[in-house]
Amino acid sequence: MVDEKLIDTAWCELYKSVIDYKGQPVGTVAARDPGNDILNYDHCFVRDFAVSALAFLMRGDSEIVRNFLTIMVELQGKVKYMNCLMVGKGLMPGSFKVVKTDGIAQLEADFGEKSIARVSPVDSGLWWLIVLRAYVRATGDTTLIKQPEFQQAIKLILELFLEQNFDMRPTLLVTDGAYMIDRRMGVYGYPFDIQSLLFAALSAARELLTTDDYYHRSITERLTHLSDHLQQYYWLDFARLNTIYRYKVEGYGNQVINAFNIQPSTIKSALIDWLPAEGGYFIGNVSPGRMDFRYFAQGNLLAIISSLATQDQSHKIMTLIEQRWHDLIGQMPVKLCFPALEGHDWEIVTGADPKNSAWSYHNGGNWPFLIWLLAAAAQKSGHPALAIRALESAASRLESECWPEYFDGHYGQLVGKEARRFQTWSVAGFLAAYQLLEQPRHLDLFEF
Repeated sequence: MVDEKLIDTAWCELYKSVIDYKGQPVGTVAARDPGNDILNYDHCFVRDFAVSALAFLMRGDSEIVRNFLTIMVELQGKVKYMNCLMVGKGLMPGSFKVVKTDGIAQLEADFGEKSIARVSPVDSGLWWLIVLRAYVRATGDTTLIKQPEFQQAIKLILELFLEQNFDMRPTLLVTDGAYMIDRRMGVYGYPFDIQSLLFAALSAARELLTTDDYYHRSITERLTHLSDHLQQYYWLDFARLNTIYRYKVEGYGNQVINAFNIQPSTIKSALIDWLPAEGGYFIGNVSPGRMDFRYFAQGNLLAIISSLATQDQSHKIMTLIEQRWHDLIGQMPVKLCFPALEGHDWEIVTGADPKNSAWSYHNGGNWPFLIWLLAAAAQKSGHPALAIRALESAASRLESECWPEYFDGHYGQLVGKEARRFQTWSVAGFLAAYQLLEQPRHLDLFEF
């Protein structure tokens, strides 16, 4: 499938990225590009390391994952403040790095106060839960989760994400730039990527809690409501599209079909022509008066893995990928979202962000790290050949181009205009995908 020499090279690159703290491996840097300013690429980002962690666990290297999990518990906010400038209770940092003061190594966490646009991370605690469950499944080591500090950390995350708020939806309200898509992309509200991640993380938390109590019941209830809500309002296939096309507006009451008062005229003719009769997917966002019909890869692939998507929906998502391969996979798998925002839409929604110009970065760019999610979703849904095809098309070019962060162009033909080389999660995503396809039993680490 892939040359073993390339696999060995990739492992060498991944181990070069490891961060040591007090003589112990604790994470991986975001990138090691010698041709660019460091900025915060010398940090260990939680969402990035989640991919590295899975690659390490499949290899049987669990020490670095255990150390990472422990450090995140130490850095988590523990006290509830009324002061908005203090770290919120239960919040985990988006990243951390090791700094030396007077020769003494210390951990410096970033909760968003140093990041671009100063946005606090929503997804860190969710990825931590998924990595923790994968660690327990890979090692059989339950002593870690039985520790009071870990049980407290799990409950603090649950309290942060399940607390009552201003709305009465099971979905999670998220600001633009607060997760993997870290620049403005018009996803403010209830982006499916985060709802899918929330579903997987809550499913993990339910397994990790050692007592069957209020938290278990709260998780089960939320998962039920969340699943029903996403299945009803986010799923789109041709039958559903035709229903939306015939929506009546200005409805009032509990029995209204058009609950969010969507104007059917917002459906673009290009979508009608593009969506194959046999395919389907979860759309990007739903909010009052607006449906974001964009396809986002991470949320849809994670929905398959976590069993948020039904067996029929999983098959339709993979069918969509197969029939729209050039749009959704391209020359360098996998396209983050489709279609890209262009023209006036790009100016208004992204704030005319030049890094997020059409078919670049988060606005329709191709991200190699997503290959692991494609491999996992393909294995679970019974379409491994699609993932093998994607991995083989990416393999040689990833190495020759020095493992770029992302690729640009309609089909991912170009190395991203500001992409870092030796991007760690590009390496880790490739290795995780390879191991999943070589040994499908690894899927047990994170599927539900």
